[in-house]
Amino acid sequence: MSQIDTTISPIIENFQSKFMVDSNLPPTMPRNMSFHNGFSDPVSPASPVYESLIEKINKKIENKETWFSLEFFPPKTVNGASNLISKFEFLGSGKPLFCDITWHPAGDPASDKPTSSMKIANVMHNYCLLETMLHITCYGQTKESMKQYLDKAKSIGIRNLLALRGDPAVGTEWQYQENGFNYATDLVKFIRENYGDYFVICVAGYPHGHPDSNSYEEDLNHLKEKVDAGADFIITQLFFKPEKFLNYVDDCRRIGIKCPIIPGILPIQSYDSLRHICKLSKLEVPQNIVSAMEKIKDNDEAIRIYGIEQAVNLCQELMKAGVLGVHFYTLNRDVAVTEILRRLELWSKEPEPRHLPWKSKQLCSYSRPDEDVRPIFWSIRPKSYVCRTSDWDQFPNGRWGNSSAPSFGDLKDYHIFYSKINTKECLAQWGHELNHETDVWNVFASFVSGKPNKNGLKITSFPWCEEGLATETSLMTDELERFNRQGILTINSQPSVNGAPSSDPVIGWGASDGYVYQKAYLEFFIPKSFLPFLLQSLEKYPRVIYHIINRSGDINLTNCTLLNPNAVTWGVFPGKEIVQPTVVDPISFMSWKVIC
Repeated sequence: MSQIDTTISPIIENFQSKFMVDSNLPPTMPRNMSFHNGFSDPVSPASPVYESLIEKINKKIENKETWFSLEFFPPKTVNGASNLISKFEFLGSGKPLFCDITWHPAGDPASDKPTSSMKIANVMHNYCLLETMLHITCYGQTKESMKQYLDKAKSIGIRNLLALRGDPAVGTEWQYQENGFNYATDLVKFIRENYGDYFVICVAGYPHGHPDSNSYEEDLNHLKEKVDAGADFIITQLFFKPEKFLNYVDDCRRIGIKCPIIPGILPIQSYDSLRHICKLSKLEVPQNIVSAMEKIKDNDEAIRIYGIEQAVNLCQELMKAGVLGVHFYTLNRDVAVTEILRRLELWSKEPEPRHLPWKSKQLCSYSRPDEDVRPIFWSIRPKSYVCRTSDWDQFPNGRWGNSSAPSFGDLKDYHIFYSKINTKECLAQWGHELNHETDVWNVFASFVSGKPNKNGLKITSFPWCEEGLATETSLMTDELERFNRQGILTINSQPSVNGAPSSDPVIGWGASDGYVYQKAYLEFFIPKSFLPFLLQSLEKYPRVIYHIINRSGDINLTNCTLLNPNAVTWGVFPGKEIVQPTVVDPISFMSWKVIC
């Protein structure tokens, strides 16, 4: 008992003296100031202006800036979907202008299954924060079913569609449907008639001509019909020679098609997949590629290298001719595409600026555009928070009010449908056996310090941290490591910040020429036996706000008001009200304890 007391008290005191913002608030701000209570609500900052995908494309063209986009397809298994999410997040770091996901009618594409097109698009858009385009096919659909699909896409925030006719089921022939959808043009018209300009619409172009058209010229005329019906831009089917695309663009311009036309590029990644894709699309592979592939068809690495060279050369020829944007059919693989993008100097090396201290929908803020406040408990688990609040019809803006208000809804229990944990890797990092409680303490300490564990491995996976350690953690690494090695297991923290420039590379966020502030914050687990000594230590520091709770809820101790939140991060920017993007909210803390 005495030993525990002498362990905890110095730690709490050290944390108080080094980090608590109360000791160094700027003199113009009262030391016991609450940024919620006692102040009238400010005018909410202006919502971000929605910039559509076609506006982004046109801006790139106008400024002669290059870009790329990526296509994926829904995997057949949940494990495959889990792996695909990892690829979204990795490839998203290269900053594609948009990504799209294909539509498979036989796979129940609009369901909530983890492998459905709609669910994958939802994850891509709402969790991976990528500008997302959803393929949708219309053949065999009724107008009622199509309306349901489009309404659901709209409800999850999708703003971009690739409108396709689709093919009849295998073994059946195409048949004309009276008052139904027979061509992609019918779908484009339907979308515009029912949704106006809400959706950006892309359509497919065929440099070799559509295999079902009677002639190349007839197919061009059908393309113009799709554009005239309201399509915003075109992505082409794959091709292998640059002149095929360039001539196709000239032919489109000749008949009055003026919208952007983006070339579709398929990096050759295996001999069999190339043969299969060309068979489906009824394309002939140039003889020089066939001859080269025949020599190396049994050597996967050689084929990959050849495919990269072929794609790089093709793209370089297109870019020399003035093409600015290229669309890659990834086949859900990332290695070859990443290498191609880097060699073309399209892969972005610039880190994304932090618009808010937590990971926000800064690239595609369509479904929750006004949200700029969140509880700090979810700052390191943004996907969990977005999932829990996905059915809210309103999001906090300006200041976080009472989170029990009906407009916010409940922070519901949820099931993250894709578990990205690799059990074998995690056991290697965390340990296969638990012999003593210090084994757990050392796992926490190794994660927060970045030091290898006793087996020489760095701990990169941690259940309470989806996004990895924040850069600001480096300011507290030694203290946090010491806490964890002594049984105070930290899962969230932030240092005090007193008027740092918003441009600071470690702790800055928000618009330029601003200043940011933070109260020190620490969230941790302790054994129940530690609690009396923690409470004794806290009595010495009446200005420290605390909330202590256990999973069952029978311990619920706090010195704050249970209904009112407390801002722990705020920023001051020219011409704006004070921004308070991170709060401690007692009600949401009660929900957080369950997942914690």
